[in-house]
Amino acid sequence: MQDKYHAPFAEGHFYHIFNRGNNKENIFFKQENYRYFLVKFDEYVSDFLEVYAFCLLPNHFHFLARLKENLAGFQDLQGFGPSNTRCPIAQAFSNFFNCYTKAINRQEDRTGNLFQRNFKRILIDKDGYLLHLVWYIHNNPVHHKMCANVNDYKWSSYNKIMNNRPSKLMKKEVIKLFGDKLQYIEFHQRDEIDFKGFEKYLMEE
Repeated sequence: MQDKYHAPFAEGHFYHIFNRGNNKENIFFKQENYRYFLVKFDEYVSDFLEVYAFCLLPNHFHFLARLKENLAGFQDLQGFGPSNTRCPIAQAFSNFFNCYTKAINRQEDRTGNLFQRNFKRILIDKDGYLLHLVWYIHNNPVHHKMCANVNDYKWSSYNKIMNNRPSKLMKKEVIKLFGDKLQYIEFHQRDEIDFKGFEKYLMEE
């Protein structure tokens, strides 16, 4: 039976991608760590993924991303290729985590794994849940009592989606999911949403 937390990658499909610190310890220690994480994520992984939402918290992170289509040279995305090479997306993530871990280990004078092994990715097989997942990701800091309102948190895509600055973030596409900017804002101001049937797409506590 396929492990839901390690779904195979398929072109054009959405995934909830997340991971936390080893032993639930912090992965971000300074403000510049958050910036560095996003820069390196872009450097290593953005050739494969279109990011619709993200949130970085002290000891874990969330991304809602869609795997790009027609990835030249990457036909075998679910396992080992004809030359017995590793799935290129999994390898890109591995390189990303290794790069970030080395930087943090130097900064914090630590050794060993920073992240839990085998980052999680759940296939979103119902487009109707995309709005719920965007809400869930952006409201994570509120859920963890790190801020009172979704627009108060700096290290999520909530505010970024509403500005017009050039970005690889799929801003227009996210707004279109909700209808327009006003509906995007109103949906996020809900205190709760109906999670019935939606729990399988979420990060385990």
